[in-house]
Amino acid sequence: MPKERIFIVKAEEIIYNNKTMKTNYQKELDGLLERIKNQEGLPRLLLHSCCAPCSSYVLEYLSEYFSITVFYYNPNITEPEEYRRRVEEQKRLIAELPVRYPVAFLEGAYEPDRFFQMAEGLERIPEGGERCLRCFALRLSETARTADAGRFDYFTTTLTISPLKNAEALNEIGEQAAKSCRHAAFLPSDFKKKNGYKRSVELSRIYGLYRQDYCGCIYSKAEREAARRCMEEKIETG
Repeated sequence: MPKERIFIVKAEEIIYNNKTMKTNYQKELDGLLERIKNQEGLPRLLLHSCCAPCSSYVLEYLSEYFSITVFYYNPNITEPEEYRRRVEEQKRLIAELPVRYPVAFLEGAYEPDRFFQMAEGLERIPEGGERCLRCFALRLSETARTADAGRFDYFTTTLTISPLKNAEALNEIGEQAAKSCRHAAFLPSDFKKKNGYKRSVELSRIYGLYRQDYCGCIYSKAEREAARRCMEEKIETG
């Protein structure tokens, strides 16, 4: 089977291409939301969600402006039991979170084989490197395809809420994915701004959400477990 082509090839090609200043994506979003607020009609947004905790603040925030469908497409969650647990937690949050406009849920195909194919040769790359950028591209390209097929007005991802994720790279990848769309536009974001991450932690506590300390892939899980063992050994040796 030929290796799947994804529009991101090397990490260094994605960000800071001839850029002297970082883009303020929250400022861009603020301006767009202000324009939407003054328009007639309710635009439709396909929101890629990585997990319920990260989506909590984003849903609370954006549901004031959009008719949202949460798109759960995360082939990076390579253990089926973990994947199903996260799906059910996402559905529970949608059912319980009070929002201005109802939120729908759409589960994408669960295809970890696509993730492993994408990650081939990058298994030992530390988290945050090229493997992660390729994973973002895999998920956002599928989100863009689904949004365009469903004639959504916009698509975006909850991933920028994490302090550990590169919002500049994620927005660049989203913009690249949108180039293949005829109908859907990419919604810029940096959801960690305006205390978004802090609010997501508060909402996770309020709704008793299952939180995890790794993205879902076996490589990230192995890194977390190794770091935990190292910390335990340091404590034991004093």
